[in-house]
Amino acid sequence: MSILSGFLFPPPPSLLVIAMSAVSVTSLAYSGLSEIVGKHLNYSKFWDAGPSKGGGNIRLSSRSGMLLLYTPALLAAVASFAVPGVVVGTRSRLVSAALAIHFLKRDFEVLFIHQYSGQMILDSTLVISLSYFANTATMIYDQYLTQGTSEPVIDMKYVGVILFLIGIAGNFYHHFLLSKLRKKGEKGYKIPRGGLFELVICPHYLFEIIGIVGISLISQTVQGLCFTFGTILYLVGRSYATRKWYLSKFENFPQQVKALIPYIF
Repeated sequence: MSILSGFLFPPPPSLLVIAMSAVSVTSLAYSGLSEIVGKHLNYSKFWDAGPSKGGGNIRLSSRSGMLLLYTPALLAAVASFAVPGVVVGTRSRLVSAALAIHFLKRDFEVLFIHQYSGQMILDSTLVISLSYFANTATMIYDQYLTQGTSEPVIDMKYVGVILFLIGIAGNFYHHFLLSKLRKKGEKGYKIPRGGLFELVICPHYLFEIIGIVGISLISQTVQGLCFTFGTILYLVGRSYATRKWYLSKFENFPQQVKALIPYIF
């Protein structure tokens, strides 16, 4: 506890933030476990939004669905700069800026990088979008509540900036490699090559974790730590399920390629 107290701001006097922190880590951890046991979120290669699975639900193009996932959180981060008194001081500006850049990059990739072959269900998309929005807004609000309190003894915000930049660059690079797997008009899946794909099947998740850890080190709040821990658990489950999927679909999948961490997992 003494180490944590030197590393984090004190927990805020806000039941909302405390509740959101608990909901964030438990829901993400549950989602990660669900991925491991085969209960996947309704998007990507694990799921086909066809009539047999979509039922009477409203279906969106993958591009529209992905924009709906990320844009509300982007707007929340950008809007924080426009609300007087919310973004004050270097740390607070860095947190809001990092969150804005994170979701701006995602929207950019949706519009100009990703290749699509399916659809998304509206109700599932709205749930995920609300989660991104709520966690982004809560992280910014939690940072706002630190105003007037003593800074943590161990200042990690600039280490966090470095990790965030490494994470966002590595994530973008590997998303770019994924986008080049298919030629124009192709819809099938292939084994990714290049970069860290030679060692792990989900290097984009690895770098996403690095980036999220960076944001939590910039913020040094309990909510940021909870969101980061939950995200790690989810992406561990997601990467495990991804490797399992590739093993089931490709007889020539290289066994030495791990799920998330080179040579280990």
